[in-house]
Amino acid sequence: MTRPERPAREPVTGEVEVRDAPAAYPFTTAPAPAPAPAEGPGERASRTMRRLRSDPETVERDLVKLVLTLVELIRQLMERQALRRADGGDLTADQVEALGLALMRLDEAMTRLKDHFGLDDHDLNLDLGPLGPLLPED
Repeated sequence: MTRPERPAREPVTGEVEVRDAPAAYPFTTAPAPAPAPAEGPGERASRTMRRLRSDPETVERDLVKLVLTLVELIRQLMERQALRRADGGDLTADQVEALGLALMRLDEAMTRLKDHFGLDDHDLNLDLGPLGPLLPED
């Protein structure tokens, strides 16, 4: 069964404006801010930077931490799926060997990256509040 070809799409162009959600938006929890006086582009950029509260010194590390968290989550899901398939007899011995080797290499690469950026497994485990931690504790 082949998939039907999608028509080619034109690239999206134009300007984008980012605004706070209206007060009636059902997912906002904070009260709507008072209307701001007219401001120039420099004032808007300054207000945005205050709201982001990003520290230029830690931006790279924080981004790496987020990416490695996602990679670790996917690695663990792949490992569980591989175990299920191997236990179910869906894979040949060669496939099990290749999959195990690939997962070991991915784990080694993750360890090297965590060491390089000074992270450990605890740093990658996001706290999801009432849902608990993102990654299961081993």
